Amino acid sequence: MNVADFSIFVEPQQGASYDQQLAVARRAEQLGFGAFFRSDHYLRMGPGDGLPGPTDSWLTLAGLARETSTIRLGTLVSSATFRTPGVLAIAVAQVDHMSGGRVEFGLGAGWFEAEHSAYGIEFPDVNGRFDRFEEQLSVISGLWNTPVGETFCADGPNYPIVNSPALPKPYQAGGPPIIIGGSGARRTPALAARFAAEFNSGFRSPETAAEQFERVRRACAEIDRDPATMRLSVANTTVCGATEADFVRRAAATGREPSELRQNALAGTVNEVVERLVAYRDSGAQRFHLQVNDMDDLEHLDLLAGEVVALLG
Repeated sequence: MNVADFSIFVEPQQGASYDQQLAVARRAEQLGFGAFFRSDHYLRMGPGDGLPGPTDSWLTLAGLARETSTIRLGTLVSSATFRTPGVLAIAVAQVDHMSGGRVEFGLGAGWFEAEHSAYGIEFPDVNGRFDRFEEQLSVISGLWNTPVGETFCADGPNYPIVNSPALPKPYQAGGPPIIIGGSGARRTPALAARFAAEFNSGFRSPETAAEQFERVRRACAEIDRDPATMRLSVANTTVCGATEADFVRRAAATGREPSELRQNALAGTVNEVVERLVAYRDSGAQRFHLQVNDMDDLEHLDLLAGEVVALLG
């Protein structure tokens, strides 16, 4: 494995400006990380003021597309409740062109009810959200794959599409790779098998990730898709220190206890984090999304690239 198999993943709703995100993306690019991902949320989770306030994911990625040159860019994950599929398909295709084809498109059903209430966004029940999620995947894929000069129609109950010119097309043929994640035992693996290039198991143990990866492989086989065509990945909070003191200092910056992080995250000194990553690799993970929460600590990225990844080669 090399550093390109790792991405840096941030949560700007916790309190981060565009400039802070740009600094992280540029440092990640300089270090050779394969991608920069950001969440798609409008409200801080947990204590704190969240200043300067949320930044829209696709507006941010559009800016980063013009201020970086090689690193891939994407969402983990956009919420299907935030935007209609036609509007989202246009935005993602435009950012894909602005980046020269470096976009990866994570999409999920949405789950955080408070942010919907805070900004006047409809929040259906879980079945309604999954229905909309599935319909969005179908519509967006259909729009991107309609040949130029033809029109696209869809008769779904939530997003009927009538004679759309299905423009613009993304820079990448067929559209950016779609990433789907989640812990559902039936519907999530089935949707991933139909639509996704990558399945992500986020914030789960290596054992739980392995179980979900197997469900996704079975879902692929059920529709005669080669399971080997599905990239499998994990995402987790990452807090690493060159020494125990460094780790404790970085843990304090996250607001979480060192012992709890060691149990549930990619956390500890370099060898401890490497050991945890090996366990995820043994579970079937081929890609790692490292969630870093202190966006001013760029030296953390240096340590991850120069020490942690180097031991996994």
